Amino acid sequence: MGAVQGAVGVTEAAAGRRSGLARLGRAVGGLASAALVAALAGCASPALVPSSHAAAPVSASAPADARAGDRTPAAAPDAVWPDKTRYRTVEVRGRRIFYREAGRRDRPVLLLLHGFPSSSHEYRELIPLLSGRYRVVAPDYPGSGYSDRPSPSEITYTFDFLAEHITGFTEALGLTRYVIYMHDFGGPVGFRVAMAHPERLRGLVVQNANAYVEGLSEALREGIRHAHEDRSPATAAVVAQLVSAAGVKEEQYLRHVPAAQRERASPDAWTHDLAFLATPEDRAIQVQLLQDYQTNVNAYPSWQAFLRARKPPTLIVWGRNDADFISAGAKAYLRDLPDAELHLLDAGHFAVEERPVEIAQHITRFMERLPR
Repeated sequence: MGAVQGAVGVTEAAAGRRSGLARLGRAVGGLASAALVAALAGCASPALVPSSHAAAPVSASAPADARAGDRTPAAAPDAVWPDKTRYRTVEVRGRRIFYREAGRRDRPVLLLLHGFPSSSHEYRELIPLLSGRYRVVAPDYPGSGYSDRPSPSEITYTFDFLAEHITGFTEALGLTRYVIYMHDFGGPVGFRVAMAHPERLRGLVVQNANAYVEGLSEALREGIRHAHEDRSPATAAVVAQLVSAAGVKEEQYLRHVPAAQRERASPDAWTHDLAFLATPEDRAIQVQLLQDYQTNVNAYPSWQAFLRARKPPTLIVWGRNDADFISAGAKAYLRDLPDAELHLLDAGHFAVEERPVEIAQHITRFMERLPR
């Protein structure tokens, strides 16, 4: 444990909260890669603090320690009957991209971009809540969910590769104007898609998707850098623990949810993810993407410059119990987007799994205010 603590720079108190992945990292014999597991698992993050309410909007002038639970949000918009979700595929760059779609095609478009290690399945509850008003489209990236997954021994999976296919996906569907919802990996993909065609971007919904180093602890930043620079089999094997059965269930989902609120976490989420992570090749795809994540950190300044220049209308709905992408990353957006609307929700990394109705209410209010 001392070697791991030294490598990631955590205190004794934080070390007492180490995740199962950190213990797996120690089992590889004290390699530097053990620090990677500890860092990527976010084990140096503060303890989770439950709250019973969503946050009030936080403005750029709000105090730095503004928190969720200050007051109940405004009344929700009236509910409408959902449209039936359709399950479709389209060919992009010679590969089959699966997507979920609901809502009339003449209505405003919401493009939902999923996180790691999930797929469009994570939006299965949000889509019906929005589909009565909007056209909602949620693709699976190449290598995820039901989309084609070329062998990682034949191509190298990068975020550029994902974004090229999702940009091509929007063109294949004829989407010329859309709001992008970005979660986790959806941030790196979404920023690339937005910057490729800024004229198509109507607005952003940011849910636990980083564009600022403040959202990553020092230990996590070091782990990301190490994964990028050290592609040895030993380090890759440690990274692969993040997509093991324990890594997906206990670290990606349940670690961010206080024990008293675990009934919010549907087992369908990790069961579905693990079905698509069953083979060594499936897991190698996600390992390659984790190894490429440093390119996103390197791109943060250009993403921030894009936000300052374009000033897209932005809604930030952030699970403040997230032990990996901490809420400082949510507040950092306000530097470049002082008019953005920020809500810190009583939820973890997969806030859309825990609070889909609250998120849908915020999105509906946001969408109705957008210029036509």
